[in-house]
Amino acid sequence: MTALFRGDVDEGTAPAQAGEVIGTCRVLTPGAARRLGGWYSDTEFDLGPLRAGQDRMAELGRSCVHPAHRQGGVILALWGALGAFLQANRLDTVIGCASVSMRDGGHVAASLWERLRHTHLAPSALQVQPRLALPVDDLRCDLQAELPPRIRGYVRCGAKVLGAPAWDPDFNTADLPMLLRLQDLPEKYRRHFLSPAD
Repeated sequence: MTALFRGDVDEGTAPAQAGEVIGTCRVLTPGAARRLGGWYSDTEFDLGPLRAGQDRMAELGRSCVHPAHRQGGVILALWGALGAFLQANRLDTVIGCASVSMRDGGHVAASLWERLRHTHLAPSALQVQPRLALPVDDLRCDLQAELPPRIRGYVRCGAKVLGAPAWDPDFNTADLPMLLRLQDLPEKYRRHFLSPAD
């Protein structure tokens, strides 16, 4: 878990108590994944194609930012803390599931997949298969849906979609498998999120 405290970022928002946590994100290291029996993403996707690099891979899970501090400065600081954590632990790849609501029956998720597979699909050697696939062939794939902010942020940072979405019936979401390699970060983000040595 990476936590961001009020004093870690200089922003002009509502005051917070000294030491108050204003942002967190769950980061699962390879060692932690072994102790827990695997990656969460592996419950939704067959991660076999990623096994060769799993000792340098972290899984990014849920993140949360205090409502009074949800603006660019805090998000950038949280990403900077994540970059420092990855570098300190000699990790160069992040995976995770990016969730899309299924309130509309999955049509938006299918349309986002259709768009992303043409613009941000990982090389075939890295692609994974969903364990419970969203039936995209039975859904509309032509909606002009906006990328959710989290997915938009990931692809701006150079992330790739690893394959078709899985359906998570417990949360009623479609989950897209995402991968970000630090080597793929655009230069402007490398300056913000990584130390100069990397």
